[in-house]
Amino acid sequence: MRRPCYYLIAVSNRHNLDLCIRHSLAGFSNSGTGVWTFLEVSEGDFISFLYGARAHNLFQVVRREAVTEFETMPPWPPVTFKESGRTYHFPIRHSLKLVREFDESLVRSEFAYVAENLLLRAGYRKTHFQADQTTLQSVSQMGTLSSAMPEALNYPSYTTFLPRFTKRQSEKRVPFIFQFQEVILQAAIRQFLHNDESLKTLLLQLGIDAALASQLEVLGEKAVSEGHVDILIKDRVPIAAALKLVVEVKRPKAKAGDLLQLRAYMDEFGKECIGGVLIAEGFPRAMLRDALGMKISLLKYELPLDWSQPRTFQEIQNGLRLSIAT
Repeated sequence: MRRPCYYLIAVSNRHNLDLCIRHSLAGFSNSGTGVWTFLEVSEGDFISFLYGARAHNLFQVVRREAVTEFETMPPWPPVTFKESGRTYHFPIRHSLKLVREFDESLVRSEFAYVAENLLLRAGYRKTHFQADQTTLQSVSQMGTLSSAMPEALNYPSYTTFLPRFTKRQSEKRVPFIFQFQEVILQAAIRQFLHNDESLKTLLLQLGIDAALASQLEVLGEKAVSEGHVDILIKDRVPIAAALKLVVEVKRPKAKAGDLLQLRAYMDEFGKECIGGVLIAEGFPRAMLRDALGMKISLLKYELPLDWSQPRTFQEIQNGLRLSIAT
């Protein structure tokens, strides 16, 4: 069973925020971060818009699509950056249903999980930030329920596409074909573990009681003082203690420094961290011994796909295999 996630979506300016709220629509650029958001935020998830250190409204995602004719598609004007000269459009779109209306400061204690991420990152620098279930429960009581309908857009006819991924630089054609990078692998593994049965299997592999799976949630990047954790598995509703399992993902073969990095993250969470997991394509023999002494589990991922042609994210998810490194 897949439980809904909650994200705060960063908006670049007030005009775009107004367009998003007026039309109950979120848009993301023709870039790596844009397609990353497309992979992470799914139908059924909840979002709020983040602008000026304030959270705006609670929406549920009802549809997501990537628009082929994005250069002529309303409502957002293209954005050109002076430094790079690059112009960005918004082919990635999430259609939303307004659930609650509010305009709340991130200074509120209820937003502490996301506010800490922003503080440690020294600003937004991302399209979206995942919050935990405790935050979603809190915002589900903020403001008032809404029955307001979005202002309709006069769309021209358009077609949609599924972004694909390649291991060959020569095949890259943004936003239709992207390089298969580490962040894509991270998203695939997080979505894989978001399923209770997959999470149970992981816990069994790690020697942890599989019955805990229903009590845990799988979250994306979490900023800490030492950097950022790729995947954080934690108690959904902490009582007395808040157990945490830290997961670090590496697309190529792991290096010795990866163990030290993960151990630093584990130490930062203290006694409530029940373990660390390093996932990579392979491991040097010496790392198996070193990881044991650090209480870190090593998992090898496999993607037995034919990469002679670009692959969809669903194909990557379906092909993903995780096993204990030996």
